[in-house]
Amino acid sequence: MTLTLFKHGKLYGEGVAKGDSVIVQNGIIQAIGQARELELQLSGKEYDTVDWEDAYVLPGLTDSHMHLSMHGMKLAMLDFTSATSKDEMLDMLRKRVALTPPGEWILGLNWNENAFIPVEIPTLSELDAITDQHPVYLTRTCFHTFLANSEAYRRAGIGENTPDPASGAYGRNADGQLNGLIYEEASTAFTSVQPEPDYSVKKDAIRRACLDALRLGLTAAHTEDLRFLGSVDTMQRIYRELREEGIAFRTHQLIYHPFMEEVKAKGLRAGDGNEWFKIGAVKMFADGAIGGRTALLSAPYSDAPHTSGMAIQPQPELNQMVAAVRAAGFPVAVHAIGDGAAHMILTAMEAHALTEESGLPDRLIHGQVLTADLVKRMAKLPLIADIQPRFVASDFPWVLDRVGEGRTEYLYAWKKLLDAGIPCAGGSDAPIEPLDPFLGMHAAVTRTKPGETYEGYLPDKKLDIHEAIHLFTLGSAVAAGEADERGSMAVGKAADFTVIDRDLSERPQALLDVKARMTVVNGIVAYRS
Repeated sequence: MTLTLFKHGKLYGEGVAKGDSVIVQNGIIQAIGQARELELQLSGKEYDTVDWEDAYVLPGLTDSHMHLSMHGMKLAMLDFTSATSKDEMLDMLRKRVALTPPGEWILGLNWNENAFIPVEIPTLSELDAITDQHPVYLTRTCFHTFLANSEAYRRAGIGENTPDPASGAYGRNADGQLNGLIYEEASTAFTSVQPEPDYSVKKDAIRRACLDALRLGLTAAHTEDLRFLGSVDTMQRIYRELREEGIAFRTHQLIYHPFMEEVKAKGLRAGDGNEWFKIGAVKMFADGAIGGRTALLSAPYSDAPHTSGMAIQPQPELNQMVAAVRAAGFPVAVHAIGDGAAHMILTAMEAHALTEESGLPDRLIHGQVLTADLVKRMAKLPLIADIQPRFVASDFPWVLDRVGEGRTEYLYAWKKLLDAGIPCAGGSDAPIEPLDPFLGMHAAVTRTKPGETYEGYLPDKKLDIHEAIHLFTLGSAVAAGEADERGSMAVGKAADFTVIDRDLSERPQALLDVKARMTVVNGIVAYRS
Protein backbone atom coordinates (compact mmCIF):
# COMPACT_ATOMS: atom_id res chain seq x y z
CA MET A 1 0.00 0.00 0.00
CA THR A 2 1.72 3.19 -1.27
CA LEU A 3 1.04 6.33 0.78
CA THR A 4 2.58 9.67 -0.24
CA LEU A 5 2.26 13.25 0.91
CA PHE A 6 2.84 15.79 -1.86
CA LYS A 7 3.26 19.14 -0.13
CA HIS A 8 3.92 22.86 -0.53
CA GLY A 9 2.43 23.46 -3.96
CA LYS A 10 0.23 26.21 -5.36
CA LEU A 11 -2.77 24.12 -6.40
CA TYR A 12 -4.94 25.05 -9.37
CA GLY A 13 -8.68 24.47 -9.44
CA GLU A 14 -11.95 25.19 -7.71
CA GLY A 15 -12.16 23.83 -4.20
CA VAL A 16 -8.41 23.54 -3.67
CA ALA A 17 -7.52 27.20 -3.14
CA LYS A 18 -7.11 26.72 0.62
CA GLY A 19 -4.82 23.71 0.25
CA ASP A 20 -1.17 23.36 -0.66
CA SER A 21 -0.76 19.61 -0.21
CA VAL A 22 -2.29 16.29 -1.23
CA ILE A 23 -2.33 12.83 0.30
CA VAL A 24 -2.17 10.05 -2.31
CA GLN A 25 -2.74 6.36 -1.73
CA ASN A 26 -2.38 3.77 -4.46
CA GLY A 27 -2.59 6.45 -7.13
CA ILE A 28 -5.77 8.10 -5.81
CA ILE A 29 -6.15 11.48 -4.07
CA GLN A 30 -7.28 10.84 -0.48
CA ALA A 31 -7.18 14.37 0.96
CA ILE A 32 -6.38 17.98 0.01
CA GLY A 33 -5.37 20.58 2.58
CA GLN A 34 -2.54 22.44 4.25
CA ALA A 35 0.69 20.51 4.78
CA ARG A 36 0.61 20.78 8.57
CA GLU A 37 -3.00 19.58 8.72
CA LEU A 38 -2.31 16.58 6.48
CA GLU A 39 0.86 15.69 8.36
CA LEU A 40 -1.25 15.44 11.52
CA GLN A 41 -3.66 13.11 9.71
CA LEU A 42 -0.72 10.90 8.75
CA SER A 43 0.75 10.82 12.24
CA GLY A 44 1.87 7.32 13.14
CA LYS A 45 1.70 6.04 9.56
CA GLU A 46 4.55 5.25 7.20
CA TYR A 47 4.51 7.44 4.12
CA ASP A 48 6.75 9.05 1.54
CA THR A 49 7.03 12.81 1.10
CA VAL A 50 7.48 14.80 -2.09
CA ASP A 51 8.09 18.54 -1.67
CA TRP A 52 6.80 20.67 -4.53
CA GLU A 53 8.80 23.65 -3.21
CA ASP A 54 6.08 26.23 -3.90
CA ALA A 55 5.76 25.30 -7.58
CA TYR A 56 2.44 25.65 -9.40
CA VAL A 57 0.43 22.42 -9.63
CA LEU A 58 -2.15 21.74 -12.36
CA PRO A 59 -4.33 18.67 -12.79
CA GLY A 60 -2.39 16.30 -15.03
CA LEU A 61 -2.38 17.59 -18.61
CA THR A 62 -3.54 15.23 -21.37
CA ASP A 63 -3.06 15.65 -25.12
CA SER A 64 -6.36 14.55 -26.66
CA HIS A 65 -5.08 14.00 -30.19
CA MET A 66 -1.57 13.06 -31.26
CA HIS A 67 0.49 10.21 -32.69
CA LEU A 68 3.06 8.94 -30.19
CA SER A 69 4.66 6.59 -32.70
CA MET A 70 5.24 9.27 -35.33
CA HIS A 71 6.34 11.81 -32.73
CA GLY A 72 8.93 9.29 -31.60
CA MET A 73 10.04 8.73 -35.19
CA LYS A 74 10.19 12.50 -35.75
CA LEU A 75 12.74 12.78 -32.96
CA ALA A 76 15.01 10.52 -35.06
CA MET A 77 14.08 11.69 -38.57
CA LEU A 78 14.96 14.54 -40.91
CA ASP A 79 12.71 17.29 -39.54
CA PHE A 80 12.03 20.40 -41.63
CA THR A 81 10.14 22.29 -38.91
CA SER A 82 12.85 24.97 -38.68
CA ALA A 83 13.20 25.48 -42.46
CA THR A 84 12.22 28.99 -43.56
CA SER A 85 12.76 28.62 -47.31
CA LYS A 86 12.81 26.04 -50.07
CA ASP A 87 16.58 26.44 -50.37
CA GLU A 88 17.07 25.77 -46.66
CA MET A 89 14.90 22.66 -46.94
CA LEU A 90 16.93 21.40 -49.89
CA ASP A 91 20.17 22.10 -48.07
CA MET A 92 18.98 20.04 -45.09
CA LEU A 93 18.12 17.21 -47.48
CA ARG A 94 21.54 17.49 -49.16
CA LYS A 95 23.30 17.08 -45.81
CA ARG A 96 21.22 13.99 -44.93
CA VAL A 97 22.02 12.44 -48.31
CA ALA A 98 25.74 12.85 -47.62
CA LEU A 99 25.34 10.79 -44.42
CA THR A 100 23.10 8.06 -45.86
CA PRO A 101 24.41 4.94 -47.66
CA PRO A 102 23.29 4.75 -51.31
CA GLY A 103 20.08 2.82 -51.81
CA GLU A 104 18.59 3.58 -48.40
CA TRP A 105 15.37 5.54 -48.10
CA ILE A 106 15.57 9.13 -46.90
CA LEU A 107 12.45 10.07 -44.97
CA GLY A 108 11.62 13.55 -43.77
CA LEU A 109 8.63 15.40 -42.40
CA ASN A 110 7.10 18.75 -41.45
CA TRP A 111 7.93 20.81 -44.51
CA ASN A 112 5.54 23.73 -44.90
CA GLU A 113 5.79 25.95 -47.96
CA ASN A 114 3.48 28.51 -46.33
CA ALA A 115 6.26 29.23 -43.83
CA PHE A 116 8.81 29.74 -46.65
CA ILE A 117 9.89 33.07 -48.05
CA PRO A 118 9.11 33.03 -50.91
CA VAL A 119 6.28 30.46 -50.84
CA GLU A 120 7.79 27.67 -52.97
CA ILE A 121 7.69 23.88 -52.97
CA PRO A 122 10.73 21.89 -54.14
CA THR A 123 10.25 20.35 -57.58
CA LEU A 124 10.84 16.80 -58.72
CA SER A 125 13.87 17.90 -60.73
CA GLU A 126 15.35 19.69 -57.69
CA LEU A 127 15.02 16.54 -55.58
CA ASP A 128 16.54 14.45 -58.39
CA ALA A 129 19.46 16.87 -58.67
CA ILE A 130 20.34 16.18 -55.03
CA THR A 131 20.21 12.38 -55.34
CA ASP A 132 19.28 9.66 -57.78
CA GLN A 133 20.87 7.03 -55.51
CA HIS A 134 18.34 7.28 -52.69
CA PRO A 135 14.55 7.13 -52.76
CA VAL A 136 13.35 10.35 -51.07
CA TYR A 137 9.93 10.64 -49.43
CA LEU A 138 9.07 13.82 -47.53
CA THR A 139 5.86 14.37 -45.57
CA ARG A 140 4.25 17.82 -45.41
CA THR A 141 3.37 19.23 -41.98
CA CYS A 142 -0.30 18.29 -42.50
CA PHE A 143 0.52 14.59 -43.22
CA HIS A 144 -1.85 14.73 -46.20
CA THR A 145 0.60 15.88 -48.91
CA PHE A 146 3.98 14.38 -49.73
CA LEU A 147 7.04 14.90 -51.95
CA ALA A 148 9.11 12.20 -53.66
CA ASN A 149 11.98 11.97 -56.10
CA SER A 150 12.11 9.84 -59.24
CA GLU A 151 13.82 6.93 -57.50
CA ALA A 152 10.96 6.78 -55.00
CA TYR A 153 8.45 6.82 -57.88
CA ARG A 154 10.37 3.99 -59.56
CA ARG A 155 10.32 1.82 -56.45
CA ALA A 156 6.62 2.55 -55.91
CA GLY A 157 5.87 1.51 -59.50
CA ILE A 158 4.32 4.88 -60.34
CA GLY A 159 4.84 6.26 -63.86
CA GLU A 160 3.52 9.05 -66.03
CA ASN A 161 0.58 6.89 -67.16
CA THR A 162 -0.42 5.60 -63.71
CA PRO A 163 -4.02 6.64 -62.98
CA ASP A 164 -4.86 8.38 -59.72
CA PRO A 165 -6.38 6.21 -56.99
CA ALA A 166 -9.97 6.84 -55.94
CA SER A 167 -9.01 8.73 -52.76
CA GLY A 168 -5.84 10.53 -53.76
CA ALA A 169 -3.81 12.00 -56.60
CA TYR A 170 -0.33 12.25 -58.07
CA GLY A 171 0.61 15.88 -58.64
CA ARG A 172 1.26 16.89 -62.23
CA ASN A 173 2.51 19.93 -64.13
CA ALA A 174 0.39 21.72 -66.68
CA ASP A 175 1.75 19.35 -69.35
CA GLY A 176 0.62 16.31 -67.38
CA GLN A 177 4.04 15.21 -66.16
CA LEU A 178 4.57 14.14 -62.55
CA ASN A 179 5.82 17.01 -60.38
CA GLY A 180 6.83 15.13 -57.21
CA LEU A 181 3.71 15.90 -55.16
CA ILE A 182 1.50 13.14 -53.80
CA TYR A 183 -1.90 13.64 -52.21
CA GLU A 184 -3.82 11.64 -49.60
CA GLU A 185 -4.09 7.87 -50.19
CA ALA A 186 -1.95 7.99 -53.30
CA SER A 187 0.83 7.82 -50.71
CA THR A 188 0.05 4.13 -50.08
CA ALA A 189 2.06 3.09 -53.13
CA PHE A 190 5.14 4.72 -51.59
CA THR A 191 4.75 3.68 -47.97
CA SER A 192 4.04 0.06 -48.94
CA VAL A 193 7.50 -0.34 -50.51
CA GLN A 194 9.43 1.26 -47.65
CA PRO A 195 11.25 -1.10 -45.28
CA GLU A 196 9.08 -2.25 -42.38
CA PRO A 197 10.61 -1.10 -39.08
CA ASP A 198 11.33 -4.05 -36.81
CA TYR A 199 9.83 -4.43 -33.35
CA SER A 200 12.72 -2.74 -31.56
CA VAL A 201 12.49 0.33 -33.79
CA LYS A 202 8.75 0.61 -33.14
CA LYS A 203 9.18 0.21 -29.40
CA ASP A 204 12.03 2.72 -29.27
CA ALA A 205 9.84 5.27 -31.09
CA ILE A 206 7.04 4.90 -28.53
CA ARG A 207 9.53 5.04 -25.65
CA ARG A 208 11.10 8.26 -26.94
CA ALA A 209 7.69 9.85 -27.40
CA CYS A 210 6.42 8.91 -23.93
CA LEU A 211 9.54 10.25 -22.24
CA ASP A 212 9.34 13.47 -24.25
CA ALA A 213 5.68 13.89 -23.32
CA LEU A 214 6.48 13.45 -19.62
CA ARG A 215 9.28 16.01 -19.95
CA LEU A 216 6.73 18.49 -21.28
CA GLY A 217 4.33 17.93 -18.38
CA LEU A 218 1.90 15.59 -20.10
CA THR A 219 0.55 12.73 -18.00
CA ALA A 220 -1.40 11.05 -20.81
CA ALA A 221 -2.12 11.11 -24.52
CA HIS A 222 -4.92 10.01 -26.80
CA THR A 223 -3.00 8.52 -29.68
CA GLU A 224 -3.47 6.60 -32.92
CA ASP A 225 -0.50 4.30 -33.56
CA LEU A 226 -1.78 1.30 -35.49
CA ARG A 227 -0.80 2.60 -38.92
CA PHE A 228 2.82 2.57 -37.73
CA LEU A 229 2.76 -0.41 -35.36
CA GLY A 230 0.92 -2.67 -37.78
CA SER A 231 -1.14 -4.81 -35.42
CA VAL A 232 -3.16 -4.64 -32.22
CA ASP A 233 -0.98 -7.36 -30.70
CA THR A 234 2.15 -5.28 -31.29
CA MET A 235 0.48 -2.19 -29.85
CA GLN A 236 -0.62 -3.98 -26.70
CA ARG A 237 2.75 -5.66 -26.22
CA ILE A 238 4.79 -2.47 -26.59
CA TYR A 239 2.76 -0.47 -24.11
CA ARG A 240 2.64 -3.35 -21.64
CA GLU A 241 6.43 -3.80 -21.78
CA LEU A 242 7.13 -0.08 -21.44
CA ARG A 243 4.97 0.07 -18.32
CA GLU A 244 6.75 -3.00 -16.92
CA GLU A 245 10.04 -1.21 -17.59
CA GLY A 246 8.91 1.70 -15.43
CA ILE A 247 7.55 4.29 -17.89
CA ALA A 248 4.52 5.79 -16.14
CA PHE A 249 2.43 7.32 -18.92
CA ARG A 250 -1.25 6.79 -19.70
CA THR A 251 -2.51 6.21 -23.24
CA HIS A 252 -5.98 6.13 -24.75
CA GLN A 253 -5.75 4.34 -28.09
CA LEU A 254 -7.86 5.29 -31.08
CA ILE A 255 -8.28 2.32 -33.44
CA TYR A 256 -7.57 3.06 -37.11
CA HIS A 257 -10.55 1.78 -39.10
CA PRO A 258 -8.75 -0.89 -41.21
CA PHE A 259 -7.84 -2.70 -37.96
CA MET A 260 -11.47 -3.18 -36.90
CA GLU A 261 -11.56 -6.86 -37.86
CA GLU A 262 -8.52 -7.61 -35.69
CA VAL A 263 -10.10 -5.71 -32.80
CA LYS A 264 -13.36 -7.62 -33.18
CA ALA A 265 -11.53 -10.95 -33.41
CA LYS A 266 -9.80 -10.20 -30.11
CA GLY A 267 -13.15 -9.36 -28.49
CA LEU A 268 -12.09 -5.81 -27.59
CA ARG A 269 -14.60 -3.05 -26.92
CA ALA A 270 -14.33 0.69 -26.42
CA GLY A 271 -13.18 1.42 -22.87
CA ASP A 272 -11.38 -1.90 -22.39
CA GLY A 273 -8.04 -1.72 -20.62
CA ASN A 274 -6.70 -0.44 -17.32
CA GLU A 275 -5.47 2.80 -15.76
CA TRP A 276 -2.47 2.85 -18.11
CA PHE A 277 -3.85 1.68 -21.46
CA LYS A 278 -7.38 1.89 -22.82
CA ILE A 279 -9.12 1.23 -26.13
CA GLY A 280 -10.97 4.22 -27.55
CA ALA A 281 -13.03 5.15 -30.60
CA VAL A 282 -12.52 4.01 -34.19
CA LYS A 283 -10.53 6.56 -36.20
CA MET A 284 -11.65 7.46 -39.72
CA PHE A 285 -10.96 10.20 -42.25
CA ALA A 286 -13.60 12.28 -44.04
CA ASP A 287 -11.23 14.67 -45.84
CA GLY A 288 -7.67 15.98 -46.02
CA ALA A 289 -6.00 19.26 -45.07
CA ILE A 290 -6.38 22.93 -45.94
CA GLY A 291 -2.68 23.36 -46.72
CA GLY A 292 -2.84 20.96 -49.66
CA ARG A 293 -6.41 22.03 -50.50
CA THR A 294 -7.67 18.50 -49.84
CA ALA A 295 -9.92 19.49 -46.91
CA LEU A 296 -13.48 19.24 -48.23
CA LEU A 297 -15.26 22.60 -48.29
CA SER A 298 -18.91 23.16 -49.15
CA ALA A 299 -17.86 25.74 -51.75
CA PRO A 300 -14.67 26.15 -53.80
CA TYR A 301 -11.41 27.42 -52.29
CA SER A 302 -11.16 31.18 -52.66
CA ASP A 303 -7.61 30.97 -53.99
CA ALA A 304 -8.29 27.90 -56.17
CA PRO A 305 -11.87 28.09 -57.52
CA HIS A 306 -11.40 24.89 -59.53
CA THR A 307 -11.52 22.71 -56.39
CA SER A 308 -13.52 22.29 -53.20
CA GLY A 309 -11.17 19.66 -51.79
CA MET A 310 -11.52 15.91 -51.51
CA ALA A 311 -13.90 13.54 -49.77
CA ILE A 312 -12.01 10.41 -48.70
CA GLN A 313 -15.12 8.36 -49.44
CA PRO A 314 -18.63 9.17 -50.77
CA GLN A 315 -21.52 9.65 -48.35
CA PRO A 316 -23.06 6.17 -48.79
CA GLU A 317 -19.73 4.49 -48.03
CA LEU A 318 -19.13 6.73 -45.01
CA ASN A 319 -22.60 5.85 -43.72
CA GLN A 320 -21.83 2.15 -44.11
CA MET A 321 -18.52 2.53 -42.27
CA VAL A 322 -20.20 4.25 -39.32
CA ALA A 323 -22.96 1.65 -39.28
CA ALA A 324 -20.39 -1.16 -39.11
CA VAL A 325 -18.53 0.56 -36.28
CA ARG A 326 -21.81 0.97 -34.37
CA ALA A 327 -22.58 -2.72 -34.86
CA ALA A 328 -19.24 -3.52 -33.20
CA GLY A 329 -20.19 -1.32 -30.23
CA PHE A 330 -17.73 1.53 -30.85
CA PRO A 331 -17.96 5.31 -31.17
CA VAL A 332 -16.21 6.99 -34.10
CA ALA A 333 -13.47 9.62 -34.13
CA VAL A 334 -13.49 11.29 -37.52
CA HIS A 335 -10.97 13.66 -39.07
CA ALA A 336 -13.07 16.43 -40.62
CA ILE A 337 -11.37 19.76 -41.31
CA GLY A 338 -13.65 21.33 -43.91
CA ASP A 339 -17.33 22.15 -43.51
CA GLY A 340 -18.16 19.78 -46.36
CA ALA A 341 -16.52 16.91 -44.47
CA ALA A 342 -18.20 17.93 -41.19
CA HIS A 343 -21.58 17.81 -42.94
CA MET A 344 -20.84 14.32 -44.22
CA ILE A 345 -19.81 12.82 -40.89
CA LEU A 346 -22.61 14.51 -38.94
CA THR A 347 -25.05 13.08 -41.49
CA ALA A 348 -23.61 9.61 -40.88
CA MET A 349 -23.72 10.06 -37.10
CA GLU A 350 -27.33 11.24 -37.25
CA ALA A 351 -28.31 8.24 -39.38
CA HIS A 352 -26.62 5.77 -37.03
CA ALA A 353 -27.06 6.94 -33.45
CA LEU A 354 -24.44 6.21 -30.81
CA THR A 355 -25.69 3.74 -28.21
CA GLU A 356 -25.00 4.12 -24.50
CA GLU A 357 -23.20 0.78 -24.39
CA SER A 358 -20.28 2.26 -26.31
CA GLY A 359 -19.40 4.15 -23.12
CA LEU A 360 -17.57 6.95 -24.92
CA PRO A 361 -18.64 9.96 -27.02
CA ASP A 362 -18.05 10.33 -30.74
CA ARG A 363 -15.33 12.75 -31.78
CA LEU A 364 -15.29 15.29 -34.55
CA ILE A 365 -11.56 15.85 -34.96
CA HIS A 366 -10.23 19.28 -36.02
CA GLY A 367 -13.43 21.05 -37.18
CA GLN A 368 -11.48 24.04 -38.45
CA VAL A 369 -14.04 25.30 -40.99
CA LEU A 370 -17.61 25.14 -39.70
CA THR A 371 -20.95 26.94 -40.07
CA ALA A 372 -23.69 27.99 -37.66
CA ASP A 373 -25.89 25.10 -38.82
CA LEU A 374 -23.11 22.55 -38.33
CA VAL A 375 -22.49 23.79 -34.78
CA LYS A 376 -26.20 23.44 -33.97
CA ARG A 377 -26.14 19.87 -35.27
CA MET A 378 -23.01 19.07 -33.27
CA ALA A 379 -24.62 20.37 -30.07
CA LYS A 380 -27.48 17.87 -30.44
CA LEU A 381 -25.20 14.84 -30.69
CA PRO A 382 -23.22 12.93 -28.02
CA LEU A 383 -19.90 14.09 -29.40
CA ILE A 384 -16.91 16.13 -28.38
CA ALA A 385 -14.90 18.48 -30.58
CA ASP A 386 -11.31 17.24 -30.60
CA ILE A 387 -9.50 20.50 -31.39
CA GLN A 388 -5.90 21.59 -31.88
CA PRO A 389 -5.52 25.27 -30.94
CA ARG A 390 -1.90 25.40 -32.12
CA PHE A 391 -3.14 25.23 -35.74
CA VAL A 392 -4.04 28.92 -35.37
CA ALA A 393 -0.35 29.82 -35.00
CA SER A 394 0.66 27.66 -37.97
CA ASP A 395 -2.16 28.36 -40.43
CA PHE A 396 -2.82 32.08 -40.13
CA PRO A 397 -2.71 34.31 -42.07
CA TRP A 398 -2.42 32.15 -45.21
CA VAL A 399 -5.59 30.18 -44.38
CA LEU A 400 -7.60 33.39 -44.88
CA ASP A 401 -6.65 33.34 -48.56
CA ARG A 402 -7.76 29.72 -48.83
CA VAL A 403 -11.26 30.18 -47.40
CA GLY A 404 -11.97 33.84 -48.16
CA GLU A 405 -13.62 36.56 -46.07
CA GLY A 406 -17.08 35.00 -46.20
CA ARG A 407 -16.10 31.95 -44.15
CA THR A 408 -14.31 33.47 -41.15
CA GLU A 409 -17.22 33.53 -38.66
CA TYR A 410 -16.72 29.85 -37.83
CA LEU A 411 -13.03 29.53 -38.73
CA TYR A 412 -11.01 27.83 -35.97
CA ALA A 413 -13.87 29.03 -33.78
CA TRP A 414 -13.26 27.12 -30.55
CA LYS A 415 -14.98 29.83 -28.51
CA LYS A 416 -18.21 29.37 -30.44
CA LEU A 417 -18.12 25.63 -29.83
CA LEU A 418 -17.75 26.13 -26.09
CA ASP A 419 -20.48 28.77 -26.05
CA ALA A 420 -22.77 26.30 -27.83
CA GLY A 421 -22.23 23.81 -25.01
CA ILE A 422 -20.12 21.42 -27.08
CA PRO A 423 -17.45 19.70 -24.96
CA CYS A 424 -14.00 20.39 -26.36
CA ALA A 425 -10.75 18.52 -25.77
CA GLY A 426 -7.32 19.95 -26.55
CA GLY A 427 -4.55 18.23 -28.44
CA SER A 428 -1.49 19.01 -30.54
CA ASP A 429 -1.73 16.54 -33.44
CA ALA A 430 1.99 16.00 -32.88
CA PRO A 431 4.18 15.49 -34.82
CA ILE A 432 2.26 17.88 -37.09
CA GLU A 433 2.43 20.53 -34.37
CA PRO A 434 4.79 20.75 -31.36
CA LEU A 435 3.82 18.41 -28.54
CA ASP A 436 4.25 21.12 -25.87
CA PRO A 437 0.71 21.66 -24.43
CA PHE A 438 1.54 25.19 -23.31
CA LEU A 439 2.12 26.23 -26.94
CA GLY A 440 -1.41 25.03 -27.67
CA MET A 441 -2.74 27.05 -24.75
CA HIS A 442 -0.83 30.12 -25.96
CA ALA A 443 -2.42 29.84 -29.40
CA ALA A 444 -5.88 29.44 -27.85
CA VAL A 445 -5.47 32.50 -25.61
CA THR A 446 -3.66 34.88 -27.98
CA ARG A 447 -4.50 33.55 -31.48
CA THR A 448 -1.03 34.65 -32.56
CA LYS A 449 2.31 33.12 -33.39
CA PRO A 450 4.95 33.22 -30.63
CA GLY A 451 6.63 36.61 -30.58
CA GLU A 452 3.84 38.48 -32.36
CA THR A 453 2.30 41.54 -30.71
CA TYR A 454 -0.66 41.50 -33.07
CA GLU A 455 -4.12 41.54 -31.41
CA GLY A 456 -4.76 38.08 -32.76
CA TYR A 457 -6.24 36.40 -35.81
CA LEU A 458 -10.03 36.70 -35.46
CA PRO A 459 -9.51 37.89 -31.87
CA ASP A 460 -13.18 37.59 -30.87
CA LYS A 461 -12.59 33.82 -30.80
CA LYS A 462 -9.89 33.88 -28.11
CA LEU A 463 -10.25 31.67 -25.05
CA ASP A 464 -9.31 32.76 -21.55
CA ILE A 465 -6.57 30.91 -19.71
CA HIS A 466 -9.00 28.82 -17.67
CA GLU A 467 -10.81 27.65 -20.82
CA ALA A 468 -7.45 26.81 -22.39
CA ILE A 469 -6.33 24.77 -19.38
CA HIS A 470 -9.73 23.04 -19.33
CA LEU A 471 -9.14 21.75 -22.88
CA PHE A 472 -6.08 19.79 -21.75
CA THR A 473 -7.50 18.62 -18.42
CA LEU A 474 -11.21 17.96 -17.92
CA GLY A 475 -11.95 18.34 -21.64
CA SER A 476 -9.61 15.47 -22.49
CA ALA A 477 -11.05 13.41 -19.63
CA VAL A 478 -14.57 13.86 -21.03
CA ALA A 479 -13.34 12.67 -24.44
CA ALA A 480 -12.01 9.48 -22.84
CA GLY A 481 -15.13 8.91 -20.76
CA GLU A 482 -13.08 9.53 -17.62
CA ALA A 483 -14.49 12.77 -16.22
CA ASP A 484 -15.21 11.04 -12.91
CA GLU A 485 -11.65 9.71 -12.70
CA ARG A 486 -9.35 12.43 -14.00
CA GLY A 487 -9.18 15.98 -15.32
CA SER A 488 -9.45 17.93 -12.07
CA MET A 489 -7.92 17.89 -8.60
CA ALA A 490 -10.42 16.30 -6.22
CA VAL A 491 -10.61 13.61 -3.58
CA GLY A 492 -11.25 10.25 -5.23
CA LYS A 493 -9.67 11.20 -8.54
CA ALA A 494 -6.39 9.97 -9.96
CA ALA A 495 -3.22 11.57 -8.62
CA ASP A 496 -2.06 13.06 -11.93
CA PHE A 497 -0.25 16.39 -11.56
CA THR A 498 1.62 18.70 -13.90
CA VAL A 499 3.99 20.78 -11.77
CA ILE A 500 5.28 23.96 -13.43
CA ASP A 501 7.57 26.84 -12.63
CA ARG A 502 5.24 29.85 -13.01
CA ASP A 503 1.74 31.24 -12.67
CA LEU A 504 -0.09 30.94 -15.99
CA SER A 505 -2.70 33.56 -15.07
CA GLU A 506 -0.22 36.45 -14.97
CA ARG A 507 0.24 37.02 -18.70
CA PRO A 508 -0.08 35.01 -21.94
CA GLN A 509 3.68 35.27 -22.54
CA ALA A 510 4.21 32.96 -19.55
CA LEU A 511 2.79 30.13 -21.65
CA LEU A 512 5.79 30.36 -23.98
CA ASP A 513 8.33 30.22 -21.17
CA VAL A 514 6.79 27.71 -18.76
CA LYS A 515 8.79 24.61 -17.86
CA ALA A 516 7.58 21.43 -16.22
CA ARG A 517 9.38 20.82 -12.95
CA MET A 518 7.69 17.50 -12.23
CA THR A 519 5.15 15.18 -13.84
CA VAL A 520 3.22 12.87 -11.52
CA VAL A 521 1.13 10.03 -12.99
CA ASN A 522 -1.00 7.80 -10.79
CA GLY A 523 0.95 9.03 -7.78
CA ILE A 524 4.29 8.14 -9.40
CA VAL A 525 6.90 10.84 -10.02
CA ALA A 526 7.41 10.03 -13.70
CA TYR A 527 9.59 13.05 -14.54
CA ARG A 528 11.58 15.53 -12.47
CA SER A 529 13.66 18.36 -13.90
